[in-house]
Parts: sequence; structure tokens; C-alpha cells
Amino acid sequence: MRSRKEQALDNKITASLKSLNMSARAMAGIKTLLEDDEIQAMQEYANTVSIVRLGFNDHGPVHMRTVVLNAIKIAELLCSAGIKTSLEKEDCGNFEDSLIAIILASMLHDLGMTIGRQDHEIHSAYLAYPIMDRILTQIYQKNIQKRIIVRSLALEGISGHMGNRVINSLEAGIVQVADGCDMTKGRARIPIILNYAPRAGHIHQFSANTIEEVKITAGKEKPVMIKVSMSSEAGLFQVEEVLLAKIDSSTAKPHIELYAQVNDNPPRQYI
Repeated sequence: MRSRKEQALDNKITASLKSLNMSARAMAGIKTLLEDDEIQAMQEYANTVSIVRLGFNDHGPVHMRTVVLNAIKIAELLCSAGIKTSLEKEDCGNFEDSLIAIILASMLHDLGMTIGRQDHEIHSAYLAYPIMDRILTQIYQKNIQKRIIVRSLALEGISGHMGNRVINSLEAGIVQVADGCDMTKGRARIPIILNYAPRAGHIHQFSANTIEEVKITAGKEKPVMIKVSMSSEAGLFQVEEVLLAKIDSSTAKPHIELYAQVNDNPPRQYI
């Protein structure tokens, strides 16, 4: 059973894709992705492992849907600014093909948390592989070449989302940044309520708990502006050690402005 929050995110994702005039076949494939019972079960268990066993932040269905929505926003802003995706530049596909790869990667990138934190991005890639085949067969049917291209791109987005592996496509870079943007206090709410004894890594929870809002909008000098609003300077850890690190290693970095604002103080610009 999907929560109200998940259903609300599904509706936002669907509305965003309709505004981009995504084809009926692709929309049907994304609907299957969002409603798939196997994906839902894996996402929910990934959250159990992340929160209950390991004491980390949300890595479940809400987080992965939030990353999808963030990635669509970033991709749309880049497209509106005339920035071509890697598939477009290489004449291997169009914007819709790139967007399908981005959505698949975003929706499945943390499935490996069902196994554990270490190398979870690699675990996610092989767990996502058969699921992506099912979805892509529905979307592209007998077009084997296009299925292989989009699947490969999505796998790069999954395996590279932590920012600790070299990525080369703009699509994978978008997924990386979109993941880093999910840092608001709601993501840390349950682990903090559970009140674990202090342990290494809990700075991420307490830092994220001060993040009030992350806005992704058109930039002033670059196509994408990310503005992080927080109630305490503790949130700067999340910005500087997580989001900024992912942007720095992302292929999307040249197109992004990043600001952080503590309460009503003047915003601090990082890039």
C-alpha cells in the first residue's frame, strides 16, 4: 500500500511529464514503474535496512520518488536553456530517451540498500537490471538498440549517484545532483525519533534536520539554481559535504548555481 506522500509524489511526477509532452507509450511505462509491486517492496525494505538496522536517513520510496522529481526539474531547466543531453549530442536518442533513463536511474538508485550501505550503488545496478528490462521492453517494444542505449545510461546513473565514480554522461550527472538535493528535515525525521545512541555518521541526520527547503529553479547566470534554506548553520555540513561534493563531481556542474541561506541572513553562493 502506497502512502499518501508517495501517491502525491507520483501525481507530481506524472503532471511534470505531461507538461513535457512525453509520448503515451513512455507515460504508460513510467506509470508501470511507479506502480510496480516488486519495486515498492524493494524500496520499503531498503528503508527498513537504512533506518532501522543502520540508523541512516530515508532511502525508501519517498526518497527515490523525490529524486525522480528533482531530476525531472533539472533536466527540464537544462532543456529549456538549450543544453543538449549526451544522447542528443551523440545522435543516439532524443530528450525523451534521456529523460526515461534519468527517471529509471532515479527511481531505482537505492535498491542496493536492501543489502547494505557498502557498495550499495553497485548492488542497486544489478538489482535494477531485470526491472529496467521489463519497463524498457514495454516502452520500446522491438527496438532492441534503443533499449540497450537507455538501459546502459540508466545503469551509469545508478552506479555513479554517490559521486565516488567517474561518470561521463550529462544524464548521470543530473541523477547525481538530484539525489544530493533530497536533504530536507523530513528525510531525517524517523531516525531522529528512534533516538539511537550516538554513532559515526549521525551528523548527517542532525544537519539534515535543519534544512527547511531545497528549491530548484532557473538560475540568474546559469540554467539551474539550487537554493538551500536552513534554520541553523549545522545545515551547512549537509550542503558542503554532501550536495556540493556531488555537484563538484557531476557533469552537470557547469550549468548549476548553488546558494545556502541560514534563516534571514544573506544567501551564501558556492558556485
